[in-house]
Amino acid sequence: MRKQIAAANWKMNLTYQDGEKLLDDILDAGISLAPHQHSIFAVPFPYLIMTRSEVAEEFNYHAAAQNCHHKTSGAYTGEVSVEMLQSIGVNYCVIGHSERREYNAETNEILAAKVNLCLQHDITPIFCCGEPLSVREAGTQNEFVANQLKESLFHLPANSLKGIIIAYEPIWAIGTGKTATTAQAQEIHQFLRSVIADQYGATLANEIPILYGGSVKANNAVELFACPDVDGGLVGGASLVASDFIAIIKALK
Repeated sequence: MRKQIAAANWKMNLTYQDGEKLLDDILDAGISLAPHQHSIFAVPFPYLIMTRSEVAEEFNYHAAAQNCHHKTSGAYTGEVSVEMLQSIGVNYCVIGHSERREYNAETNEILAAKVNLCLQHDITPIFCCGEPLSVREAGTQNEFVANQLKESLFHLPANSLKGIIIAYEPIWAIGTGKTATTAQAQEIHQFLRSVIADQYGATLANEIPILYGGSVKANNAVELFACPDVDGGLVGGASLVASDFIAIIKALK
C-alpha cells in the first residue's frame, strides 16, 4: 500500500510555547501509526529542532521545513539551505507551496533546483502543485498542473521520483468561498497519477503518495481520504487545533 500521510503545515503561526504544547497534545493522544502511515509537522524554522526532538522517539512521526533555498550556500541573508536542514536531522521539506509561488515569485525552474538539492541531501520533498481560480474557471486546470509536474519533476530519473511526495492544492477553493467536492479531489488526483504514469509507467505512478491540500478538516478527512487516489492531506488551519489534527491522523487509510 502507498504511504498514507497526515502532514501539518503551521505556516507563520504559533509561538514556540504554543507549538510545543500543540505537539505534546497531539503526541499524548497515543496514536499508533501503521507501517504505511506517517504524520509530518511542517513548522517554522525556529521550531524545527524542538519538533525534531519531540517526534524523535515516535514511530513514523517526522519534522519538516516549510521551505529551503535553491542554492547550496552563499550570501543569501535570511535564507536556509538544505545542508542546514540535513545537519539538524530534518528529512522532509515542503517545496513550491502556493503561497511561496505567489508571494515569493517561485518559478517551476527554481522549484526544480530545490527538489534536486533536497534529494541530494536525503530530504524528501513534499512538492506542491495546484491551480488558481482563473485557471479552474477556464477549464484548463489539467494542463496547468501537468506543466507544474513536468517542469519541476520530470527531469528526474525514476528512482529519484520515487522519493517525492506530491501535494495538490486547489488554490481556487481556498479562501474564495468556493468549495471543492470530494469527487473533484479524486478526479484531479487520478489525473496527476495518470500524468506520472504516462512519463514513468503505472507501477511507479502507483507508488507515489499524492496528498490533498484543500481545506482538509476533521469533519471531511474520512471522506476525502477514502478516495482511491487521495493518500492523505497537507493540512493548514486544522493542524493548529490538536483535536482536529488528531482526528485527521486517525482518518488515514
